[in-house]
Amino acid sequence: MGEITLQGVEKWFGDVQVIKGIDLAINDGEFVVFVGPSGCGKSTLLRMIGGLEEISRGALLIDGEDKSADPPSKRGLTMVFQSYALYPHMSVRDNMGFSLKTAGAPKAEIAEKVDRAAEVLKLEPYLDRRPKALSGGQRQRVAIGRSIVRDPTAFLFDEPLSNLDAALRVEMRYEIAKLHKSLGRTMIYVTHDQVEAMTLADRIVVLEFGKIAQVGSPRELYERPANLFVAQFIGSPKMNVMDVASVPRLTARPGAVKVGMRPEHIAIGAEGEGVMDGTVDVLEYLGADTFLIVDCGAAGSVTVRTDGDTDVKEGARIGLIAPEERLHFFDEAGQAL
Repeated sequence: MGEITLQGVEKWFGDVQVIKGIDLAINDGEFVVFVGPSGCGKSTLLRMIGGLEEISRGALLIDGEDKSADPPSKRGLTMVFQSYALYPHMSVRDNMGFSLKTAGAPKAEIAEKVDRAAEVLKLEPYLDRRPKALSGGQRQRVAIGRSIVRDPTAFLFDEPLSNLDAALRVEMRYEIAKLHKSLGRTMIYVTHDQVEAMTLADRIVVLEFGKIAQVGSPRELYERPANLFVAQFIGSPKMNVMDVASVPRLTARPGAVKVGMRPEHIAIGAEGEGVMDGTVDVLEYLGADTFLIVDCGAAGSVTVRTDGDTDVKEGARIGLIAPEERLHFFDEAGQAL
């Protein structure tokens, strides 16, 4: 079992409150991602779950038992960090089995668990190598394997891919997704990269200044953001947001102050068509896609995502067509209508 429940969890550093009353229930076997900008408290919250930071107020329950005051070794959890933290003088096999060795496990048990983890992570050919002979992705897999051999209740990942290059990050995302399916264990993953969050998570927890802004599946957060913060944080490129008053041809909902349009939901038409007109300021060609940065006067710059083979040129006057069902409206407080 791997149910983890946070009840009114707070963290204070002196007079500064960085975690401001978090209530969250994580189901057994669920993959939950904490995401948010730098300084929002996501890593602090993960460390509180793992026992590396003390909980100032509130309670942490693991499978229904209060573990708030327990040390990390008594929580049945394991952490994978941004830094691989491998022993350079040890082989991959010894690195993966070190925690079991220090716990006094029999050699046969250590060998069995290391071999099983190596099979899951495709590390069998590297078991006798030292870390310096491995790539960054292989080292991160060794760090994950070190956690697997401990047979934890849940895995905690603290930005594990941020030290890897773009290609390796994609590869390791795939490896971690496969690992979750094969092990079926609860995983909590911290990242500032929304692409990682969207591709890995069963549910995403968006944090803003130590509070939960919204919790939901990737699709729920993309299609139904609860507020302006989530609307602009989830989605790449981010949602265009403008004053309703600056879009005169728009039919707005009662009480709407801001309107959001995702770049991929805007179509290009002739001047006079759609909700507003603009001049193509910048054209960014990315192969399959082209991003148009359109100067729309009082509405500001609007990003439009279109086909890579578009024939629109810089300086062209165009109309922007946004289907009403794809628009997002927000009130004066930034809450979704």
